[in-house]
Amino acid sequence: MANPTRLRRVEDQLQRELSDLIRTEVKDPRVGMITVTGVEVSSDFAHAKVFFTSLTEQDHEAARQGLQRTAGFLRSKLGPRLRIHNTPELHFHYDASIEEGVRLSKLIDEAVRDGTSHDDEE
Repeated sequence: MANPTRLRRVEDQLQRELSDLIRTEVKDPRVGMITVTGVEVSSDFAHAKVFFTSLTEQDHEAARQGLQRTAGFLRSKLGPRLRIHNTPELHFHYDASIEEGVRLSKLIDEAVRDGTSHDDEE
Protein backbone atom coordinates (compact mmCIF):
# COMPACT_ATOMS: atom_id res chain seq x y z
CA MET A 1 0.00 0.00 0.00
CA ALA A 2 1.31 3.43 -0.93
CA ASN A 3 2.11 6.06 1.63
CA PRO A 4 -1.04 8.28 1.85
CA THR A 5 1.05 11.47 1.91
CA ARG A 6 2.95 10.44 -1.20
CA LEU A 7 -0.27 9.41 -2.90
CA ARG A 8 -1.78 12.85 -2.21
CA ARG A 9 1.34 14.60 -3.54
CA VAL A 10 1.22 12.55 -6.75
CA GLU A 11 -2.50 13.33 -7.16
CA ASP A 12 -1.85 17.06 -6.69
CA GLN A 13 1.05 17.04 -9.14
CA LEU A 14 -0.99 15.08 -11.68
CA GLN A 15 -3.81 17.61 -11.39
CA ARG A 16 -1.46 20.56 -11.95
CA GLU A 17 0.40 18.96 -14.84
CA LEU A 18 -2.76 17.72 -16.57
CA SER A 19 -4.38 21.15 -16.26
CA ASP A 20 -1.36 22.72 -17.92
CA LEU A 21 -1.09 20.07 -20.65
CA ILE A 22 -4.78 20.19 -21.52
CA ARG A 23 -4.70 23.98 -21.70
CA THR A 24 -1.54 24.21 -23.81
CA GLU A 25 -1.18 20.96 -25.77
CA VAL A 26 -4.61 19.41 -26.47
CA LYS A 27 -6.03 20.57 -29.79
CA ASP A 28 -9.18 18.41 -29.89
CA PRO A 29 -12.14 20.79 -30.41
CA ARG A 30 -14.40 18.54 -28.31
CA VAL A 31 -12.37 19.28 -25.20
CA GLY A 32 -12.87 23.05 -25.16
CA MET A 33 -12.58 24.98 -21.91
CA ILE A 34 -12.38 22.45 -19.09
CA THR A 35 -11.03 22.48 -15.56
CA VAL A 36 -9.46 19.47 -13.87
CA THR A 37 -11.22 19.40 -10.49
CA GLY A 38 -9.51 16.39 -8.96
CA VAL A 39 -7.44 13.27 -9.45
CA GLU A 40 -7.66 9.96 -7.60
CA VAL A 41 -4.71 7.62 -8.05
CA SER A 42 -4.92 3.91 -7.21
CA SER A 43 -2.62 2.72 -4.43
CA ASP A 44 -0.37 0.92 -6.95
CA PHE A 45 -0.13 4.08 -9.12
CA ALA A 46 -1.40 2.12 -12.14
CA HIS A 47 -4.64 4.05 -12.71
CA ALA A 48 -5.79 7.62 -12.21
CA LYS A 49 -9.38 8.87 -12.26
CA VAL A 50 -9.30 12.43 -13.58
CA PHE A 51 -12.38 14.50 -12.74
CA PHE A 52 -13.18 17.53 -14.89
CA THR A 53 -15.84 20.15 -15.32
CA SER A 54 -16.59 22.50 -18.18
CA LEU A 55 -16.49 26.28 -18.06
CA THR A 56 -18.91 26.54 -20.96
CA GLU A 57 -22.16 24.88 -21.95
CA GLN A 58 -20.88 21.97 -23.97
CA ASP A 59 -21.55 18.28 -24.44
CA HIS A 60 -19.83 16.69 -21.44
CA GLU A 61 -19.77 13.24 -23.01
CA ALA A 62 -18.07 14.60 -26.13
CA ALA A 63 -15.49 16.37 -23.94
CA ARG A 64 -14.90 13.13 -22.02
CA GLN A 65 -14.45 11.22 -25.27
CA GLY A 66 -12.03 13.86 -26.54
CA LEU A 67 -10.02 13.66 -23.34
CA GLN A 68 -10.05 9.87 -23.37
CA ARG A 69 -8.83 9.93 -26.98
CA THR A 70 -5.87 12.13 -25.96
CA ALA A 71 -5.10 10.04 -22.83
CA GLY A 72 -2.13 8.30 -24.47
CA PHE A 73 -0.67 11.61 -25.65
CA LEU A 74 -1.17 13.17 -22.20
CA ARG A 75 0.38 10.15 -20.53
CA SER A 76 3.46 10.37 -22.76
CA LYS A 77 3.86 14.06 -21.87
CA LEU A 78 3.34 13.37 -18.15
CA GLY A 79 6.09 10.75 -18.00
CA PRO A 80 9.05 13.16 -17.92
CA ARG A 81 7.21 15.59 -15.60
CA LEU A 82 6.39 13.10 -12.84
CA ARG A 83 8.85 11.58 -10.43
CA ILE A 84 7.33 8.13 -10.34
CA HIS A 85 8.42 4.94 -12.03
CA ASN A 86 5.25 4.30 -14.07
CA THR A 87 2.83 6.91 -15.35
CA PRO A 88 -0.73 5.92 -14.43
CA GLU A 89 -3.34 5.09 -17.05
CA LEU A 90 -5.79 8.02 -17.25
CA HIS A 91 -9.56 7.61 -16.96
CA PHE A 92 -11.66 10.76 -17.37
CA HIS A 93 -14.94 11.36 -15.51
CA TYR A 94 -17.22 14.39 -15.65
CA ASP A 95 -17.59 16.08 -12.25
CA ALA A 96 -21.17 17.29 -11.86
CA SER A 97 -20.71 18.46 -8.25
CA ILE A 98 -20.34 22.13 -9.21
CA GLU A 99 -23.52 22.10 -11.29
CA GLU A 100 -25.32 20.28 -8.48
CA GLY A 101 -24.09 22.87 -5.98
CA VAL A 102 -25.38 25.71 -8.15
CA ARG A 103 -28.73 23.95 -8.54
CA LEU A 104 -29.06 23.41 -4.78
CA SER A 105 -28.07 27.00 -4.08
CA LYS A 106 -30.82 28.22 -6.43
CA LEU A 107 -33.35 25.95 -4.71
CA ILE A 108 -32.35 27.29 -1.31
CA ASP A 109 -32.58 30.88 -2.55
CA GLU A 110 -36.07 30.19 -3.94
CA ALA A 111 -37.18 28.55 -0.69
CA VAL A 112 -35.90 31.49 1.35
CA ARG A 113 -37.56 33.96 -1.00
CA ASP A 114 -40.85 32.01 -0.87
CA GLY A 115 -40.63 31.79 2.92
CA THR A 116 -40.05 35.53 3.16
CA SER A 117 -43.06 36.29 0.97
CA HIS A 118 -45.26 34.02 3.10
CA ASP A 119 -44.10 35.81 6.26
CA ASP A 120 -45.00 39.17 4.69
CA GLU A 121 -48.53 37.95 3.95
CA GLU A 122 -49.22 37.00 7.59
